[in-house]
Amino acid sequence: MEHRRDIERSEGTGVVATLSELVALRRHARGVDLGAARRSGALLAGPYLSPFRGRGMDFDEVRSYQPGDDVRNIDWRVTARTGRPYSKVFHEERERPVWLMVDAGATMQFGTRRAFKSVAAARAASLLAWAAREAGDRVGGLVSSAGTCVEIAPGRGDDHAYRLLGAIARATAPTDGPPAPPIATSLRRLRRAARAGSRVVVLSDFYDLDDEARRHLIGLARRCELACVLVFDALEVEAPPRGRYGISDGRGSAVVSCPGRGWRPWSEAFTARREMLRELCRQHRIQLFPLRTDDDPREVFSSHPPRCAAASHGRPS
Repeated sequence: MEHRRDIERSEGTGVVATLSELVALRRHARGVDLGAARRSGALLAGPYLSPFRGRGMDFDEVRSYQPGDDVRNIDWRVTARTGRPYSKVFHEERERPVWLMVDAGATMQFGTRRAFKSVAAARAASLLAWAAREAGDRVGGLVSSAGTCVEIAPGRGDDHAYRLLGAIARATAPTDGPPAPPIATSLRRLRRAARAGSRVVVLSDFYDLDDEARRHLIGLARRCELACVLVFDALEVEAPPRGRYGISDGRGSAVVSCPGRGWRPWSEAFTARREMLRELCRQHRIQLFPLRTDDDPREVFSSHPPRCAAASHGRPS
């Protein structure tokens, strides 16, 4: 767990992500693999048939249909013209753009373990960005925060990565500006920006996941390799014992009383949202990752997660 201690030493208060800590995560990007099979005992585990659906392929030629060809690749125009079945043949692209959509809206400005949800999302996104950068992929992002949605087209180079990480870090800073756009608005913009075959990762608590947002996720899944990262806090899953607890926003502090069972409606709302997202991902073959605010993101996205990961935090299945 030495790498986890290194990450913790590079972190700030957990209320705001700094550019320096996001840049420092570059040394931990090796071994990060979004396409890795996840632990079966995880909070959001489900019977996903395929981690990704995007082709990431360019059209090459048309040839006679051969047994075993995917029927979705049949060229129906040529088939109708010749009276014999023909298939489209594709060749694999040597690179694919990577899009990271980071939600840093009001509901993400909360956390009771190690970091706010917005900061946990920022750290995870930075690891994925550096992993894509090291793999030679072009990486860009859509960063949603109070009153704004910053779009950075995929590109290469350290300067481009610093620009993206800077936008992510700034989005976690507290502000008195207008609320962030709803997730449906950001997803609609992302659908227009991401070309077919792109790898797309959405990091959010999906607090305002509505019918429109679901339609956009389904549309992205049909054209791209889509993964959703559900960022959540332990307090959303299970209420703490009844009592008085100190809270802080990094600038001031206060004490609140926890009513114990009175917390149940909030937990039930989280469970309903989690199950809605899980079913959506199961139906449309979208990869789904749970990320709790006190998780080590490297372990969440590692191609070789530790054996103990499935039992971490005592999570319900």
